[in-house]
Amino acid sequence: MTPKELIDTVSAGKFASAYYFFGPEDFRVAEAEKFIAHKFLPDLQIKTNYGRIDGRKTRLGDLVAELSSLPMLGERQVIVINSFQSYKPKEVDRVLSMIPKSDPTRVVIFTSPSSKTPRKDSAFYKKVTKAVASVEFGRLAANQIAGRVKSKLSRAGIEIERDALTMLAGLLCGNCGAMETEVAKLIDFKGTGTTVTVDDIKQVSSGYEVFSVFALADEIVEGRTATVLKMIRKFISEGQSPPGITSLLQGHFLSLYLVKNGKQPMGRRNMPWLMNRFRTQSARYDNNELERIITTIAEADIGFRRQELKPTAALEMLALKIARIKS
Repeated sequence: MTPKELIDTVSAGKFASAYYFFGPEDFRVAEAEKFIAHKFLPDLQIKTNYGRIDGRKTRLGDLVAELSSLPMLGERQVIVINSFQSYKPKEVDRVLSMIPKSDPTRVVIFTSPSSKTPRKDSAFYKKVTKAVASVEFGRLAANQIAGRVKSKLSRAGIEIERDALTMLAGLLCGNCGAMETEVAKLIDFKGTGTTVTVDDIKQVSSGYEVFSVFALADEIVEGRTATVLKMIRKFISEGQSPPGITSLLQGHFLSLYLVKNGKQPMGRRNMPWLMNRFRTQSARYDNNELERIITTIAEADIGFRRQELKPTAALEMLALKIARIKS
């Protein structure tokens, strides 16, 4: 089932007894959970009969007891079980065995966070998607994000220039959660009756968008380590996480490698206005240097997951290692 098919069937009042939501877009998963809850439950039952269970912290026995109980204060219930992949295979079997083919009183939604999305050839994925209706939530296309941005700004009485909209949509790369944050910032920054320009996007979205990554890469290439460390600390103070910054750097240097070898950068096929900057930076490296950088970042990413060092210190060490690779 696609997200659109989910919306169409639920809007028509047709509900599966259970769903499995997964994919790289956590924000869209959360939106879909709320959408089903509001469609399935009477308004007065949302607070009492819409529950969320953390699979990482809930024992199987407690989960089974919850699924065995009758809805409170009404005839319907929606239960969301997050991180369902945390349970052992036999525990997953036990839970799935409790899901009826049809249930007019309850909807159960299983989810996996984007960071733990199972491989489609895994036993868990095959088992769950065979047992319940599954929906994968991917990143939205640039035109879909642009439509949402324009609509939200319009409701706030704000226009946006075409080039600014194209730039912001490209920078967001289909990330709905980031879109909500960036639009809210623009609304606060501009106010009713104004128009968002390209300069506004560069100024207001600088904490998220790729201009900051280009700037950081420029400093790394030039070997200005003091400035590199200062920028990293600034990004962290603005709310970005060290693993998140590492991921952006990894994507950036992979894009440099691709551009240097005549290919499109990662996830930026509709962003021609960035190509000149990619070409300029990639020209400063040879393939061997870029390969070493990409490998170094990948090793650092493993270190983050193993928590071998404090995240900020690990990121700073990574930036210094990358700077030294440039001959």
